[in-house]
Amino acid sequence: MKGNRHAKILELIGRYRIETQEELAEHLNGEGFKVTQATVSRDIRDLKLTKVPDGEGKQRYAPHQSSDSGMGEKYIRVLRDGYVSMDMAQNILVIKTVSGMASAVCAALDAMKWHEIVGSIAGDDTIMCAVRSVDETVEVMDKIRKIVL
Repeated sequence: MKGNRHAKILELIGRYRIETQEELAEHLNGEGFKVTQATVSRDIRDLKLTKVPDGEGKQRYAPHQSSDSGMGEKYIRVLRDGYVSMDMAQNILVIKTVSGMASAVCAALDAMKWHEIVGSIAGDDTIMCAVRSVDETVEVMDKIRKIVL
């Protein structure tokens, strides 16, 4: 339940400008998660969310951006270590990984925050990425090839 709620929080703060814990609680309750402000406060702490300027003189919640420049290299290493192959079906990118590595590779792809990828799902050795368009699927495949080859 907590994991699902955390995933929903990240989705909500990516979709909406949420300024307060109360607003976040309202959105979560609207999505079927019965939460209190205290629960939201703990979730914000657990997810290491921070407030950032939104460009309109207000602030909104966002995931904490680590200044660790090595983090990108970690994601690239995970992608290289787990990648086996990929293929596309229209705007769906299917990535095959070493058995047991799909979740880690999927998390690495998600952390790269490529705007072309709408979302992804990982099994044991397969990832399905929903990409915005067929053309952008080709672009994502090119990006991945440049990393793994």
